[in-house]
Amino acid sequence: MRTAAKHQLQHQIPEALKKWLYASGSLTQQLTDLAGGTFQVEPLKEHYQRLNRIDAQWMQMPAQHTSWVRESYLYGCEAQPWVKAKSIFPILSLQRRARLFKHIGKKPIGWFLFQRTNPICQRRVILLEDGWTRQSCYTWHGCKFIVQETFLPEFEQFIQQKN
Repeated sequence: MRTAAKHQLQHQIPEALKKWLYASGSLTQQLTDLAGGTFQVEPLKEHYQRLNRIDAQWMQMPAQHTSWVRESYLYGCEAQPWVKAKSIFPILSLQRRARLFKHIGKKPIGWFLFQRTNPICQRRVILLEDGWTRQSCYTWHGCKFIVQETFLPEFEQFIQQKN
């Protein structure tokens, strides 16, 4: 994305969301803290799909490489989900240490990702149909994968009421 376009996009981001979109560390922990210790993952769908060209380039994977995708909702202390999450694990990463993510069920990825490690992270912020989204390309124990977190309108309303 060109610098001018990036700068313009940043000015459109609601002020209350900026710190969440650009925060480092575990979103799991940050949401748990915000919700007074309450946090829940609701897995929606797990499936295989081919990487799109942009994600393959970002992870430096072969074009059209197969990946395992996990989609879920993340809940804080309210009945409505706060975040729609999508994790994209290339098969090459699942053949290594990242294979544990395929079997975590309702546990959050962040509990494993940030446990005694500080993974390398590249981040981009985009606006998708469901809301403002941060995409993080992690390198963890030599494995690359993408974690996409879309902050839903209910979350934005909650943090605006808290401020």
